Amino acid sequence: MNPQKKKIFTRFVVVITLMLIYIWAFAGLPTIEVKETSGQIVKAIFEGLISPDWDYVYDPAGEDLLRKLIETLAIAILGTFIAAVLCIPFALFAARNIVKSRAISQVGKFILSFIRVFPDIIFALLFIKAVGPGSFSGVLALGISSIGMLGKLFSDDVESVNLSTTEALIATGANPIKTLWFAVVPQILPSYLNFVMYRFEVNIRAASILGIIGAGGIGTPLIFALQVRDWERVGIILLGIIIMITLVDFVSGKIRAKLV
Repeated sequence: MNPQKKKIFTRFVVVITLMLIYIWAFAGLPTIEVKETSGQIVKAIFEGLISPDWDYVYDPAGEDLLRKLIETLAIAILGTFIAAVLCIPFALFAARNIVKSRAISQVGKFILSFIRVFPDIIFALLFIKAVGPGSFSGVLALGISSIGMLGKLFSDDVESVNLSTTEALIATGANPIKTLWFAVVPQILPSYLNFVMYRFEVNIRAASILGIIGAGGIGTPLIFALQVRDWERVGIILLGIIIMITLVDFVSGKIRAKLV
C-alpha cells in the first residue's frame, strides 16, 4: 500500500471509530422526558433572577450573600495556595531533566495522574467524612485536587527548560540549590504564576459548587433555597456568583496578561 492510500485508509478508520463511539454514547442515554411542571419551574427561576431577594445581600444579624461569597473566595484562595506550594516538589520529582532516574520520574508522574483521577467533589466527600462538614473540608479538597493539575503543568514546563545555563553555573562551582534558583526558576516562574492564576479561576467555580454537599461556601444556601423553592433567594445567589466569577476572571486575566 502506497503512502497516499495508507493515509486515506487511516483517516477512514479514525472517522468510523469516532462515529461508532458517538453512536454507542448516545445509545446509552436514557429517554429524555419533559415533566409537566418543567415550564413552571423554569419560569419561576427566571422570575427569581428578574426580581431577586435584595434583603439577603447583607444581613447584620445572620448569614447573608456577602459573607458566603467571601467565604467561597477564601476557600478558593487557601485551596489554591496549598496546591501552589505542594505541587512544586511533586513537579520537580516528576520532571525527567531534574530527576535523572527515569523510574523515579515515572513514579512522580503516576502520583500526579492518580490525584487527577478524582474530581473535586470526591475529595470533598472524603474530607467531609474525615474532618466534618464546613469550609475546612472544602479547602483541603481543592488544595489536594489542584496538586494534580498544577503539578502536571509545572513538570511539563520544567522539562522544557533550557539547561545550558545550569551547566555554566555548575562549571563555576555553584551548588545544586543555587543552580536551581538562578538558572531554572527565572525561566519557569512566569508560567508557574500563570498556571496558579488559572487554577484559582477553576477553584472559584468549584468552591461555589462544593457547598452543595456541605463543604462550605455559597453552595450551601443555594441548595437550601432550591429545596424550598425560594426562587427570589436562588436568583440573588446566582447573580452574586456571576458577579464574583466575572470580577475574578477580569482581574486574573489582567494579571496573567502582565505575566506572559
